[in-house]
Amino acid sequence: MSEFIDEVDEEVRREQLKKLWDRYSLYIIAIAVLIIAGVGGWRGYEYLEAKKASEAGVAFNKALELSEQNKRAEAEKAFAEVAATAPFGYRMLARFHQAAEAAVRDKAAAVKLYDELAADRSIGAEQQSMARLRAAGLLVDTAPYADIKPRLESETAPGAPFRHAARELLALSAWRGNDAAAARQWLDMIALDGETPPGLRSRAEALQALLPAAAKS
Repeated sequence: MSEFIDEVDEEVRREQLKKLWDRYSLYIIAIAVLIIAGVGGWRGYEYLEAKKASEAGVAFNKALELSEQNKRAEAEKAFAEVAATAPFGYRMLARFHQAAEAAVRDKAAAVKLYDELAADRSIGAEQQSMARLRAAGLLVDTAPYADIKPRLESETAPGAPFRHAARELLALSAWRGNDAAAARQWLDMIALDGETPPGLRSRAEALQALLPAAAKS
């Protein structure tokens, strides 16, 4: 008797499953197809991204080789091409190298490239700071202190990653502009910062010695 009941139960379950399949089979198949398509699409995306990164790496290394061979114009063009087409990491590196190559022939063009990097929030705050510093470094010999100060003042705060170099550039710019008070301000910040690198501290002391007596600490 129990076997008969089991067979009936089994038949009922099969019938219920058949009804469910008849009712929902199209949905089940559609979901399965979507899952397979999604996995395949993701795998395809990963493959394409890996291919792009590999191609970008080759192009970036070729640009570096041109730079090492002092083929500046060719290197600048090659870095520009990488910057225009490569994935994010290589693109950012290529933009910095492109600006560095441009600085050899045209400082104004290089400053423009660095300023674009400094304004690009997508590259990260530290990289933006680096771009500001490099642009100011190109301008410090020619631009007035009034132009250099707004570029770098925000980089001098305690804890800022490039504060030491920013303070030194500002002190040098102020000294070149005969602004002894401003030069002293930045030199004092360098002197009072316990994390100032020894080499920079020595340069700051040498510059301090060049200030008028009234401006010395």
